Amino acid sequence: MHLPMLNALKTFFSRTAKALLTGRAKDQPMTTILHIDSSILGGYSVSRSLTADIMAKQQALHPGAQVIRRDLVVDAAMHLSDAHLAVFRGGEVGSNAALGQDLATGAAYIDDLFAADIIVIGAPMYNFSIPSQLKGWVDRVAVAGRTFQYGANGPEGLVKGKKVFVASARGGIYSGDSPMLSLEHQESYLLTVLAFIGLTDVTIIRAEGLALGEDAKASAIAAAKEQIAALAA
Repeated sequence: MHLPMLNALKTFFSRTAKALLTGRAKDQPMTTILHIDSSILGGYSVSRSLTADIMAKQQALHPGAQVIRRDLVVDAAMHLSDAHLAVFRGGEVGSNAALGQDLATGAAYIDDLFAADIIVIGAPMYNFSIPSQLKGWVDRVAVAGRTFQYGANGPEGLVKGKKVFVASARGGIYSGDSPMLSLEHQESYLLTVLAFIGLTDVTIIRAEGLALGEDAKASAIAAAKEQIAALAA
């Protein structure tokens, strides 16, 4: 075979392979990551620092991922009220613009869940449980007929096939054989709620003992960050 013809064939097959690979990449669905924070401590928050690291890791593992951001402190939903329940039961929003906007926010929270492939939640412990801002989010996404349903075998979660990472931060030690274990209603509550709506693939990234001195705090944060660095796709 003549050399010019051989080079032409090489160029043809190279371009064809590149086009096929490019087309395959375009056909692959983009990963969507939902990033939720609930700590009121801003830049001093350990859970926010951990969710930022988890997000960086997930974005490195999923280049080009789309991010949905929900800061429940900056843009918190209202707590449920009798006015909300009246609308849920078929009533009118009427002239209450704030209520109408808040109902739209709650509906968007549910849309976020279904749109996301990966969910990252910052969940510090406040008074043995989760922040009220995060509880408000839970009240908006745990909705019968949308995220769960009742059937012949009991409740069934409808938000399925997603990976969840929870960044847990707390001042004391509440894991293992700690005498404080019975007071832990933070991770256990959140895991229960997530499983109830179908989210069972949950990884806890925990930094605890943060109030037990600077050395204990630094060690807990370092251990959590090592766990994040070791995450795989």
